[in-house]
Amino acid sequence: MPKFSKDAFLRFMVENRVVGFFDQPVKLSSGRRSHWYANWRTVTNDVCLVDQLADFLIDFVADLGLKPDAFYGVPEGATKLGLIATYKWAKAKSNFGPGSAPLPMGRGQAKEHGSPADRFFIGEPRGKIVVVEDVTTTGSSLLAALDQLRPVGATVLAAVGLTNRMERRDDGMSVEEAVKAKGIPYYALSEAKDLLPQVFKALAPGEKIGRAVEEEFGRYGAKRLKLI
Repeated sequence: MPKFSKDAFLRFMVENRVVGFFDQPVKLSSGRRSHWYANWRTVTNDVCLVDQLADFLIDFVADLGLKPDAFYGVPEGATKLGLIATYKWAKAKSNFGPGSAPLPMGRGQAKEHGSPADRFFIGEPRGKIVVVEDVTTTGSSLLAALDQLRPVGATVLAAVGLTNRMERRDDGMSVEEAVKAKGIPYYALSEAKDLLPQVFKALAPGEKIGRAVEEEFGRYGAKRLKLI
């Protein structure tokens, strides 16, 4: 039976204020402005919460039938989660011991010289990898990480986002389509179309904010969103 529960994961997000709304739009790292945010920083700064988050991720990946050697967190938002998920995943294996699993970690800023493994990574990815991103908007950081992994020879089984904002890129593609174009499947533990109606109901930010978020999805969204 599946271990991952989408409902339990969404409750975890709501309880820990991962998602919220702004009265005035703010500029995201993608350069776009938005009245809503998804921010995993508070969770990943808490040992107990990131431990729970790693369990959600591991259960999600196991339900997909994937069997990676390690998780690789896109620098820097998912770095800690990738390390902790890898440790927990490897520790649960029957063959756990020296040399049984890598512990990949990317650099926040690439070195200007050296081999690809040295330029982009503190811990070199080896074997079969699941790449993890915290929040997927246009996917620029995720796609860059996938390109950096290619020269070192790691096999990327999948890219997984904790939260998919479900926006189309400037080229008109969704992140899922852009990742798939590299021959890699993309999955998300939570998606805006399921998440935002629940959070909007729980936080009740008002009709004005609801209309503004609906308009954002009209401009950028891979799908329409109805909040009001």
